[in-house]
Amino acid sequence: MAISKVERLVNLVIALLSTRGYITAEKIRSSVAGYSDSPNAEAFSRMFERDKNELRDLGIPLEVGKASALNPSEGYRINRDAYALPPVELTADEAAAVAVATRLWESPELITATQGALLKLRAAGVDVEPVDIGTPVAIASTAGMPGLRGSEDVLGVLLSAIDSRQAVQFPHRSSRAEPYATRTVEPWGVVTDKGRWYLVGHDRDRGATRTFRLSRIGAEVTPIGPTGAVAVPEGVDLRAIVSQVVSEAPIGLRATVWVADGRATGLRRAGRLLGPRQLGGRSGQVVELDIGSSDRLAREITGYGADAIVLQPSSLREDVLARLRAHAAIGEERRQ
Repeated sequence: MAISKVERLVNLVIALLSTRGYITAEKIRSSVAGYSDSPNAEAFSRMFERDKNELRDLGIPLEVGKASALNPSEGYRINRDAYALPPVELTADEAAAVAVATRLWESPELITATQGALLKLRAAGVDVEPVDIGTPVAIASTAGMPGLRGSEDVLGVLLSAIDSRQAVQFPHRSSRAEPYATRTVEPWGVVTDKGRWYLVGHDRDRGATRTFRLSRIGAEVTPIGPTGAVAVPEGVDLRAIVSQVVSEAPIGLRATVWVADGRATGLRRAGRLLGPRQLGGRSGQVVELDIGSSDRLAREITGYGADAIVLQPSSLREDVLARLRAHAAIGEERRQ
């Protein structure tokens, strides 16, 4: 399948920004996706000349120089200092949009293309490094963004619906242990908090403002109703809504956790010992813990595996069990 002109130009810009030295035309032809389709050297030369002129017309500072001290052939690169933007001042809404775009750039769809381009250049012997335009851009997998992993398509549909001010309908579950239920929501925006992604909007089924973690929304997100029908309340603070929901639980809410003797020292120190107890033939202690962020506490308890078992409340117990099952499933997949 032939690569489009726009994609070819993007690949060329990535290559010319990523190299420390100058890349020869021949190396560009063999290494940059979109040029190897040229039937012969003359066709490539014409295509490359058009692309260079187009980059210059766009204001991209293309430089020409010797490929190396030992290779006098003409090579090309983009002057990073001249290419960099001057300081940009953004409003809060604009900064939020840039943050979302930055995360999307790290999504599997885009990260794969970027990494593939750089790997091809390295394989061809071109000395490349991660693109740096003003600030470092880490090229990493979605493991660095666990709150979005697997929810890229959901986020795309939601952002489109928010932009067109259209209601959405989707399956949602309050925890991994709960079944999905259909929710109809007027979306106001998407917010990140402590590495998690949340949709904020008006829940028509509940008749109230609600937040939904994207990782708990099913893949079938469907825009419904006319565009322009959703009105975001004036002055609404989406980040404050999310922070209130995912922050500390009500004062006085506690959990009881059994911890094996000599294990889970962190939980022992954080809680109050209620007394000894045998569980599954093992000796241990029952610890009472304040539930601040239940998500944080569930992650911590999960890390201790069989050495820490939630006794109460059942919601926290089910959350930990669901996390353990998920880890076990991942381990099984890796072994196969």
